[in-house]
Amino acid sequence: MTELADTLRRELARYSPGEKLASSRELMQQYQVSPVTVSRAIAALVAEGLVVSRPGAGVFRAEAARSAPAPGDTSWQEVALSAEAGVPPARVADATGVLTTLLLAPPEVVDLNSGYLHPSLQPERALAAALARAGRRPGAWSRPPVEGLPELRAWFARDIADGLTASDVLIAAGGQSALNTALRSLAVPGAPVLVESPTYPGILAIAKAAGLRPVPVPVDADGVRTDLLADAFAATGARLFVCQPLFHNPTGAVLSSERRDEVLRIARAAGAFVVEDDYARRLVHADAPPLPAPLAAADPDGVVVHIRSLTKPTSPNLRVAALAARGPALARLRAVQTVDSFFVPRPLQETALELVAAPAWAQHLRTLAAALRDRRTALATALTQLRPELMSHQIAYGAYQLWVRLPQGLTPEALTAAALRAGVAVTPGGPYFTAEPPAPHLRLSYGYAESVDQLAEGARRLDRALTETGVN
Repeated sequence: MTELADTLRRELARYSPGEKLASSRELMQQYQVSPVTVSRAIAALVAEGLVVSRPGAGVFRAEAARSAPAPGDTSWQEVALSAEAGVPPARVADATGVLTTLLLAPPEVVDLNSGYLHPSLQPERALAAALARAGRRPGAWSRPPVEGLPELRAWFARDIADGLTASDVLIAAGGQSALNTALRSLAVPGAPVLVESPTYPGILAIAKAAGLRPVPVPVDADGVRTDLLADAFAATGARLFVCQPLFHNPTGAVLSSERRDEVLRIARAAGAFVVEDDYARRLVHADAPPLPAPLAAADPDGVVVHIRSLTKPTSPNLRVAALAARGPALARLRAVQTVDSFFVPRPLQETALELVAAPAWAQHLRTLAAALRDRRTALATALTQLRPELMSHQIAYGAYQLWVRLPQGLTPEALTAAALRAGVAVTPGGPYFTAEPPAPHLRLSYGYAESVDQLAEGARRLDRALTETGVN
């Protein structure tokens, strides 16, 4: 489609404004392409304003576009947008850390940066079939309840923990939206919020944009340091702790059973909520031991607000997640989400429901678990052979990132730039910390590379970048 669209753009110079282009049939014969390819290429030109499609008449070159007006003076915005600077609580919308993992690397670059699965790992056929079935459902385009479809809420409740019901669940537009709703609902501007250190940059971005004060609590191989968590609650008076107990991003740590009980005990004693971001439960590897139950499974008192998303194990476009909570907190979450977005589009919810109810869902999870195991093994093995000193952290049996510690004195940003010159995209560790990092780190994602061979090549390119920056 892209090639045909490019060709047609060049050919437009031969036509006068308003002149009719060749018919779809003629284009199919001339360029030996399918009707779908012609239709998509024409749609691209229509969207760009280059041609006009008139049903029953044909496609015509658009009239010449009017010259763009001179740019206005927007310098006044510098004052307007800084009006609240220095006036607590200052709200700072800094998406740098999130945008880093959303960047798409050029085709010639091995992508060890992306926060999503490569298309070959996504259940594209199952998603397409689910979308088609959803579109045929009666009322598929009618307005859904603001809380979400009852059937989808019930499925999430069963998927999360025994004892939850559909009435405990809200449907949200993906995990990031659910986190945003949770933090804005459970803490007031200016309040402290305890976060793991390091942690997912999206959590820090949400907290700062809401005017909250992120307070770091260090993580080790067994998850958050509960002795320091108790101290942080006592010192700050915080009423909210945000964590990823399973395959923590970026370290991969799994919260130990002893600390799981401690987190809940400490939070109850502090009168605080725990937001449990369970983003990676469906990213478990084929060789992983049995997974611990979520914190929400051991919490009848509404301490835990649980987030479970379908986006990570499927597609970045299936932005469907669940917020599970009990008590008055659920009403607060519902109110904030309704004000923000009204509801998640019904066709998307219907598609999610069709997907998880199909036999293809379980098959996809099994296939994905085996593929992630193989990719983890390939990247970890290559790095161990080339740079064993980087592999000091434990390797997780879930999600799709490695957290590597760099030699002291080496700047992650400088290495990231050198790696890109060597043909591999990696993520510097700085944005995962609320303040100065205690040591330099890189996050290496193996979810978006095309193959295990490409992961090995990525490790070799990273090795060359380390040599370029003076690490022998």
